[in-house]
Amino acid sequence: MTIKSFLSVKSILSFSIAIMLLGCQATTEQENDDNTVSKSEIRQTAEGYQLFVNDKPFYIQGAGLEYGSIPKLAAHGANSFRTWRTDNGRRSGKEVLDDALKYGLKVTMGIDVGRERLGFDYDDETAVKAQLERIRGEVMALKDHPALIIWGIGNELNHHSENPKVWDAVNDISKMIHEIDPNHLTTTSLAGMNKEYVHLIKERATDIDILSVQMYAEVEILPEQIQKSGWEGPIMVTEWGATGYWEVGTTEWQAPLENNSSVKADFYRSRFRKAIESQKQQVVGSYVFLWGQKQERTPTWFGMFMPDGRETESIDAMHYIWNGEWPDNRTPRINDFKLESKVAENNIKLKSGQSYAAMVDVTDPDGDPLVYRWEIMKESTTNATGGDAEEVPEVIQGLIKSDPGTEVSFTAPNEEGAYRLFIYVDDNNEHTAHANIPFYVNK
Repeated sequence: MTIKSFLSVKSILSFSIAIMLLGCQATTEQENDDNTVSKSEIRQTAEGYQLFVNDKPFYIQGAGLEYGSIPKLAAHGANSFRTWRTDNGRRSGKEVLDDALKYGLKVTMGIDVGRERLGFDYDDETAVKAQLERIRGEVMALKDHPALIIWGIGNELNHHSENPKVWDAVNDISKMIHEIDPNHLTTTSLAGMNKEYVHLIKERATDIDILSVQMYAEVEILPEQIQKSGWEGPIMVTEWGATGYWEVGTTEWQAPLENNSSVKADFYRSRFRKAIESQKQQVVGSYVFLWGQKQERTPTWFGMFMPDGRETESIDAMHYIWNGEWPDNRTPRINDFKLESKVAENNIKLKSGQSYAAMVDVTDPDGDPLVYRWEIMKESTTNATGGDAEEVPEVIQGLIKSDPGTEVSFTAPNEEGAYRLFIYVDDNNEHTAHANIPFYVNK
């Protein structure tokens, strides 16, 4: 080998080693970035208020998640989720944040704050001080986690609340957080955007960085509500989605009329475009409700998942919003659903022990074979509010008389009272369409 050849080989080897070292350094720097405390801040730009995380613009595309699937949320294109407390009873805040980090998501970590409607007395200075110290400990334990970006102080503290001192407590909590954790922002979530409560926050909770609001059908008038409230700062929408059971019509026996899964999905898309995306000058992002499943008047009202983990059409809608395209396989769509040729608005009344028929018309965008499940459930009698825990009503067995399909025959329950007929349509690809009709049984 000539000296010239030797030097060429040596140069190539040196260059290769240098590239390897640079690659290792880049990997190490990436790992360090992933494990470094996230610095979040609000900046005023030419486009309006913007959230920045580690000096980069970060528009929140997220969901409210307590027990739902973090991997699925990331796979559908979200970049963040919010919680309601630092420990949900199943997983600690640290475990939740670790999972978020694993899947590249940022977290608005909720802090449980005493609610007046549940008995917390904001005139009790000892209780308020104890709460502050309890929250200090929760913040200290999680403040340096790299997945954390915002602290959510309480949830709908204005709901059935009269004592304005709650906002003094929120302000003290926010100030305490900023003292021990200068890297993260604070917010508090209002039920609605009532001008009176916005003014109380402007007067008493001046330390918070972002005002959060939670609205369902009413989110469609968020632009007008922002203007009427006089709030000029940054906003997050921390709950929005299906029309609430308090916002719909009811039967003569006061059973709320739930939209089917396809109507809900269409609302998710239209409400985001009209009320959230259109307000980017102030709205720095949103968390759709609910990435999971819960009983709230019915088992299907707000959850974007079924109890068995199957996805509903609302997830298809959010996938489209977050990615600009539909998922590879989509959920079946409900076109029509009738009981005795009547719809829910017809105040359907049946005679106990007699036979009746129902039908559903469903199409699947992918032409998947469909499986039909019919169920009769008692009407919920839980008088909960504000998302408080509810008991799941009893399912009445033995009433469905025909094989499951697009049509069904059933016997009305023997006991007089209010019930619902549910239809669930699965596509064998982990998706379910659903609808229900309330009916009343007379003897």
